[in-house]
Amino acid sequence: MMQPLARAQWLHAQIENHNHAYYVLDAPRVSDAEYDALMRELLALESAHPELISPESPTQRVGAAPLSAFGSVTHAVPMLSLGNAFEAEEVQAFDKRIADTLSAAGKLPAGQQPEYLCELKLDGLAISLRYERGLLVQAATRGDGQTGEDVTANIRTIKSIPLKLKGDLADYPEVVEARGEVFMNLADFDSLNAMQNRRGDKVFVNPRNAAAGSLRQLDPRITAQRRLSFFAYGWGEVGDIQREKHSDMLDWLASLGLPVNVSQHVVARGAAELLAYYAQVGARRALLPYDIDGVVYKVNDLSAQRALGFVARAPRFAIAHKFPAQEATTTLLDIEVQVGRTGAITPVARLESVFVGGVTVTNATLHNETEIQRKDVRIGDTVIVRRAGDVIPEVVGPVLEKRPPDARLFVMPTACPVCGSAIEKLEDEAIARCTGGLFCGAQRKQSLVHAAGRKALDIEGLGDKLVEQLVERGRIHSLADLFGLQVLEVAGYDRMGGKSAENLIEAIQKAKKPTLGRLIFALGIRHVGETTARDLAIHFSSLESLMAADVDTLLGAPDVGPAVAGSIRRFFSEPHNIEIVRALAAQGVEPQPEAATRSSGLSGKTFVLTGTMPVWSRDEASAQIIAAGGKVSGSVSRKTSYVVAGVEAGSKLIKAQELGVPVIDEDGLRAMLAEG
Repeated sequence: MMQPLARAQWLHAQIENHNHAYYVLDAPRVSDAEYDALMRELLALESAHPELISPESPTQRVGAAPLSAFGSVTHAVPMLSLGNAFEAEEVQAFDKRIADTLSAAGKLPAGQQPEYLCELKLDGLAISLRYERGLLVQAATRGDGQTGEDVTANIRTIKSIPLKLKGDLADYPEVVEARGEVFMNLADFDSLNAMQNRRGDKVFVNPRNAAAGSLRQLDPRITAQRRLSFFAYGWGEVGDIQREKHSDMLDWLASLGLPVNVSQHVVARGAAELLAYYAQVGARRALLPYDIDGVVYKVNDLSAQRALGFVARAPRFAIAHKFPAQEATTTLLDIEVQVGRTGAITPVARLESVFVGGVTVTNATLHNETEIQRKDVRIGDTVIVRRAGDVIPEVVGPVLEKRPPDARLFVMPTACPVCGSAIEKLEDEAIARCTGGLFCGAQRKQSLVHAAGRKALDIEGLGDKLVEQLVERGRIHSLADLFGLQVLEVAGYDRMGGKSAENLIEAIQKAKKPTLGRLIFALGIRHVGETTARDLAIHFSSLESLMAADVDTLLGAPDVGPAVAGSIRRFFSEPHNIEIVRALAAQGVEPQPEAATRSSGLSGKTFVLTGTMPVWSRDEASAQIIAAGGKVSGSVSRKTSYVVAGVEAGSKLIKAQELGVPVIDEDGLRAMLAEG
């Protein structure tokens, strides 16, 4: 076991190497969790052995030295980092220290709890903006806290950052220095990586690295092509501004035209309210349009902040409460393939178990063979795994420095692992597919779950587990077989009692008379979604007419392009699919005519729904729009007529605002429907 001095020196070297890779090269070599673990170990070691603390220790500084390609800027007021908390007990200890210190200093009345400003911890790049006489004259990165990089030319390309402050010069000091975070929204990150991929250029690991890489371009014209954003959360040199609270200062910065994330701020008292804020933000983290890696608690009273002061690298009055790491490294043990409902073959990484994003992960998606080749992921590699919210974990890429000599390339199988049918990949598609269709057991299970869904036949009680039992026992081979099930046999399956079986058979009998659109959607034809299925039902009036239509006839239907027409034609060219349709009819399934949409002001207009509405669910709102002749889309584009935004609307709302698409709420939608 290493002696304390040797261990400290080793930790110094490791952390400084990672600092250089992360802050200077924008190419991190370890996950955030591993870096935090090294820093916490060094802090604990120095706490136990104060003689080990030295001026060059990573605990005594922030970040790394600036790039030589940029000019240097000495900060008038140092840009410090924050201490971290990971557990509730650490937040409670922080709150107790604050309360005890302020009480002793006479800054906290007896019986009161400290007041904090709570805000999101954006995962971006810290920046200081210096305004003189209201004009932006300089922008600098944090660097080592004392000296940063001059990135003024690049910062000027960020449209959310004002080049001139609002208001009269007499209303603010000669110098205003705002501090905040430059970051990239998730939608902009995806667009940038798609463009990089098309050009054959390097793709970015995450939005933080994309923002840092974009801001450190020597040519500002490149930065201007990338959508960067900024939120202010603090200040440096600002003269003698008389404000009592941190939140008041942020309101003042916002009044000058600086972007401040005020809508996400909460004022709280005591540890219990801090932890409640943390839990609330964590629950909606995946809905945010940008990445965050935690929340920040700051004592709100400025005189209390001054009384609390600073330690070497951080203020005593603030702390970052970090979420469980969304990225971690582990070993890629193997790559297997899964078969989806439409036959899509998806490579899945089998991983050595790792705790990431609050859960233990053993599997992660690799998307497709092309992605595996682009990322150069090999079996045996140490890989970075990412998990955000409820999103399926994915392999970001390999850590090349740790690649073993016996790492193996992945080879896509030529036969389906479930049914043995051939696997093929069309020239214009990235995804390989099993050609077995409904003959394939994997596709059969997922097709049945899809067909029973609320937007299709709406068979309540027919879930994944029961479908799996029905298929594996050989009782169900196609959708038509569902309609021959009996109460007594269903009651014999696992987790099914007499009453559950009766309810299920009743739901199946009710599903014998679906609208034609629902039945078309239930068939699971590739590229045919709920809205397209309804349009086809109205256009062709019967399933027989749709089945008989050639490609040219299909192209005459509303919003049917070559891809959709080709997919429909291929589906009904398969004999086993025709057999299923005939078998459905033999079981008494009789599709009902689709109700014609009424002519209204919504006819031909496309709506996108986002957020939670006060009364209607999204399905209910969609049904109302479609019934009135409108269309519902899942993504915002210049062709979108309206975005209907509810509470906690995310990236779709931001996209609408950027494109100038009109935004309405539920009341606005109801008014449009009433007028129609």
